[in-house]
Amino acid sequence: MRVIIPAFNAEKTLGTLLHRVTTFVPSSSVIVVNDGSTDGTAAIASRFKTVVLNHKTNRGKGAALVSGFNAVRSDPTIGFAITMDADLQHRPEDIHALVQGKKDYDADIVVGVRKRVGSGMPFHRMLSNSITSTLVSIRTGRIIRDSQCGFRLIARKALCDIELESDGFEAETEFLIKAARRGFKIAFVPVQTIYDGQGSHMRHWETTRNFMKVLFRDY
Repeated sequence: MRVIIPAFNAEKTLGTLLHRVTTFVPSSSVIVVNDGSTDGTAAIASRFKTVVLNHKTNRGKGAALVSGFNAVRSDPTIGFAITMDADLQHRPEDIHALVQGKKDYDADIVVGVRKRVGSGMPFHRMLSNSITSTLVSIRTGRIIRDSQCGFRLIARKALCDIELESDGFEAETEFLIKAARRGFKIAFVPVQTIYDGQGSHMRHWETTRNFMKVLFRDY
């Protein structure tokens, strides 16, 4: 297993995250993709002795995921990867829920499902998540319960088969659409929702436009 963490200017949260992650996973199994950060992100990742992949400039979350996926693809002994965000919105303690979901559902991909109502999730995020999940469900003919959650388990065969074309946040939607169309089994498990007023690097109009392009692209 490898844990892939895309990180852009994440020095405020990355140390806490890595401290918690490395209680469950050896630091050598954690890949931090430093996506052109201008703060102490790379130094913090190095201090925890994780594998650090550096982008010279900020290329986007999708590009960071691809760099992490390529590292996993290069080692045939790795059976699956966990992806999670660097901003503490995903609990490392829920990694076990994704792993258990893979066993329970014999799934190729396990996606965390966040509680929306009563969770502290901002209203615009709840609305966006609900709409995009519905649209992706219609597009794929599958019930996609949370299309935007980046807390996922992805089996090696799916990582090796699916190539991402998108560099931004919409890459996670692209991955689900391609996975569904290629017949990979996708399962969903509840994970805790954490919103403490963190900012986001997501640029909403640009992200929405790119999401629509991905949704209607002919794969």
